[in-house]
Amino acid sequence: MKKFLISALVALCAVTTASAQDSGNWAVGPRMNIYTNTSTIVGLTAFGRYSFTDNWRIEPSITALLHKGCSIDLSVDAQYVFHVAPSWKVYPAVGITANDIGRWAAGLNIGGGFDFSITRDWDLSAGLKWQPMFDDWRSNPVVISIGASYKF
Repeated sequence: MKKFLISALVALCAVTTASAQDSGNWAVGPRMNIYTNTSTIVGLTAFGRYSFTDNWRIEPSITALLHKGCSIDLSVDAQYVFHVAPSWKVYPAVGITANDIGRWAAGLNIGGGFDFSITRDWDLSAGLKWQPMFDDWRSNPVVISIGASYKF
């Protein structure tokens, strides 16, 4: 039984390592965000993307919000990618977010964006999302973003 479990674990690791090397399955990059409706806060983001299929991907991110009393925004979005042209992709996105603009609160991400391939491994991207928060005192920010991603 022990040999079977070790063999299954080795096989799982080998498959996930091989799939992580497929071009386009993983991407990482920086992004600049502008949070409107919150006295215009600028944020710097690090994000990662994992594509489950040609169309479905997930994007976790962490953003440093650059304002007095610096805070962070943690988000995870699911995106459905439409391949409009060889170099253009458009996607709607939904997800969850938590941030401490003032105090900690959770909310949703609803929006979309596009990616433009500038080389085989690099994309430029832009997006727009609305973050309705689950507390009643905070204005719900609209986030405008621009960034780049490296695919591997």
